[in-house]
Amino acid sequence: MDKRTQDDADKGNMVKDPKDWTTGDEPMTGAQKSYLKTLSEEAGEEMDEGLSKAEASRRIDELQQKTGRGLEGGKAH
Repeated sequence: MDKRTQDDADKGNMVKDPKDWTTGDEPMTGAQKSYLKTLSEEAGEEMDEGLSKAEASRRIDELQQKTGRGLEGGKAH
């Protein structure tokens, strides 16, 4: 695989919709949980600790929009 093809493949994974993740139904990761806790506190909202990886990713996106945190340079999760 040449460098350009690899770069394109890497970029494609970065924008994959969480609903299309093969592991999206698994529990959220420790990193997601920690970041979601921080964002929830900053937004003054309750955190749902029972979210899947995909649900946590979508919730992080929502809270980033609300708080303005982590939006420079793309997704942080």
